[in-house]
Amino acid sequence: MTDQPPLAEILPPELKELRWKPLLSFFLNINKPYDVADRRISTIAGGYFEGERLRGKILFGNDWQVVRKDGAVVIDVRALLETDDGEQISMKYQGLRHGDPAILAALGRGEPVNPLAYYMRVSVMFETSSEKYGFLNDLVAVAHGHRLAAGAIYNVFELV
Repeated sequence: MTDQPPLAEILPPELKELRWKPLLSFFLNINKPYDVADRRISTIAGGYFEGERLRGKILFGNDWQVVRKDGAVVIDVRALLETDDGEQISMKYQGLRHGDPAILAALGRGEPVNPLAYYMRVSVMFETSSEKYGFLNDLVAVAHGHRLAAGAIYNVFELV
């Protein structure tokens, strides 16, 4: 394939950078997990979200994590959201949390840790039958998160 031009030369300028805008932030109240083999299964007892175009509460959900041998956690969450005006939105996200073993151990004990000391990133998708919030069906979002003793907080960005 030496006769092919470098991809950087043929990539349109519009695709050379990631464009995003803030969508929402959310906090999950997470119950103590169950450990089953290499899985950590937690129920989400509630929470809340807020953004420029929507706000409300998190009704419930589940997090089915896989704990890798290196200590990293593969995150797999599904949750049901309800907006302040009564519309339901399904949110699912998957991603990864990893870092120095000592930092991950401190997180596991519920100790405060600087969010920049480890990596916690997810991709987010939404589903709703609400006309008002139907725009969520047509976007992909990414988020960075932070584990707290009582749950997790994420800041979500819509990719545009």
